[in-house]
Amino acid sequence: MAEPLRLYGMKALVTSAASGIGEAVVRTLAKHGASVLAVDTPGSGVAQHFAAVRGVKGHEAELHDPDRIPALVEEAAGKLGAIDIVVNEFPLDPDVPISGEGDELDALLRRRAELIMAMCRSALPYLEKSPAGRIINVGLLRSVFAAGAQEASRKAEQDLAAISRALAAETGSFGITANHVQPGAIMTPDSRKVFSKDKALRDHCISISAAKRLGEPVDVAKVVLFLASDDAVFVSGAGVVVDGGRVDG
Repeated sequence: MAEPLRLYGMKALVTSAASGIGEAVVRTLAKHGASVLAVDTPGSGVAQHFAAVRGVKGHEAELHDPDRIPALVEEAAGKLGAIDIVVNEFPLDPDVPISGEGDELDALLRRRAELIMAMCRSALPYLEKSPAGRIINVGLLRSVFAAGAQEASRKAEQDLAAISRALAAETGSFGITANHVQPGAIMTPDSRKVFSKDKALRDHCISISAAKRLGEPVDVAKVVLFLASDDAVFVSGAGVVVDGGRVDG
């Protein structure tokens, strides 16, 4: 007997969806019955990328400017007919790995918070109408940080955890959950570019993982699926780390 579709009838908005974790999330949610609007930046080719995927519509939009997010959400609601699930991942990778705490990291985290809050506040009227509203934020990849930047990486994780807790408190009375997934070293196209230039960083990421390997985007997508499903109906303000386990404390 076939397993029932876990997200049958749900409508999902997923950003940074043309490749990497975003692509894996889109395909996983659609596989389990959700209708998905896969959004990525102009020129990403996201519409063509998902043209043959059942249940998925690709859509290009500006993802760097918080002021343009409300219009995106309105377009998404129009295309989907409703919004039940919002998966936030924004294109924030710096040109080179961040080496420590400081102005660069603070600016990146501030920009991420502005984008996430703009998305969630804009989507809230639609999520309030949903029988199972879900907000899921995806953290920065370990490849965003240099080998010795453990404290900067932890600060980014703690910042995202605080955002999720604040959203959970704000939206919980509407039956909406807000959680986050914190990837470790996941082999996305962006990570591959970084690791091809800095093999020492790649080796470091493998060495600090108890699994002694890099993760795959689908490893993260499966956790997003759990948080988007009824299995996580009483999980909110929480985070799941997807890094194969850590041996560096």
